[in-house]
Amino acid sequence: MSQEKETPKTGEAVKEKKKSEKVLLKEEIDKLKSDIEKLEQEKQEIKDHYLRERAELENFKKRTHQERINERKYAAQNVIELLINPLDQLKIVTNMTVDNDLLKNYLIGFKMINDQLFNALEQDGLKEIKALGEVFDPNLHHAIDKVNDKDKPNGTCVQVTQTGYMYKERIIRPAMVKVNEWSDENGNNE
Repeated sequence: MSQEKETPKTGEAVKEKKKSEKVLLKEEIDKLKSDIEKLEQEKQEIKDHYLRERAELENFKKRTHQERINERKYAAQNVIELLINPLDQLKIVTNMTVDNDLLKNYLIGFKMINDQLFNALEQDGLKEIKALGEVFDPNLHHAIDKVNDKDKPNGTCVQVTQTGYMYKERIIRPAMVKVNEWSDENGNNE
């Protein structure tokens, strides 16, 4: 058996080969590290996207749940809005004074029916907005005129021309009022 001696040329070739293998391995390792970093970034982006989508879904669920609650809570509002004006007219008619006894009896009967209707609506959440003698509130009252009366406090509702109503927490119709407003500054009491 003869052993071949390593010649400098073959030794250098082996070293070069090992060097190139090391360089290739280092490049491969660097490429894999780079791929790992990219995958980690992608994973983080996907996770962030997932969390945002999940939060949006939860918010959507809460919003639709609240909408369903409000729909049930205010389901009768449209019907009440349609009934308010005719009921107000009936109230005005039943509060009229007449001399005829037969007509008085009819009006008493209609007044009882009107009161029963309003009681049923009040049980469902309808409330009359108090305005007469109250301080003017633009959220509840709609000023249609002003009156100059120094005997009454400034900024109070002195006359209600149309009753206002609230259904639960919502205003169906603001009260139409005349507001007392006066001033001593210009001498004209205006």
